[in-house]
Amino acid sequence: MATSSKNKLTFKGKEYPCCTSLTMGVIGGKWKTVILYHLIEKPLRYNELRKALPMVTERTLSLQLKSLEGDGLVKRKVYTSKPPLKVEYFLTKLGKSTIPLIESIAAWGEGVAKKKQSR
Repeated sequence: MATSSKNKLTFKGKEYPCCTSLTMGVIGGKWKTVILYHLIEKPLRYNELRKALPMVTERTLSLQLKSLEGDGLVKRKVYTSKPPLKVEYFLTKLGKSTIPLIESIAAWGEGVAKKKQSR
């Protein structure tokens, strides 16, 4: 998975200067963490993700899903047994390992929102 050489970490052929940089490189950005959060409970179809994330464009959602899939956090399963074609996205084992981190990020956001309301 991640290897270290001269204080640099390598993951999926990309080099990162530290562990935090690697983490943010894989799950950082505006939508990746949000996508992972929505996939915690159950696999979702593309349109279900679109409805859950109305602010994201189709192109961005597609690119973020491909990136998460490329990094091994999300798996795309295509069901072709009967029309219409059905595609679901779900967390891989590596993706599930991010659940405590994603839940902590969500809890922090809820706490900040509550503090803001109580002022």
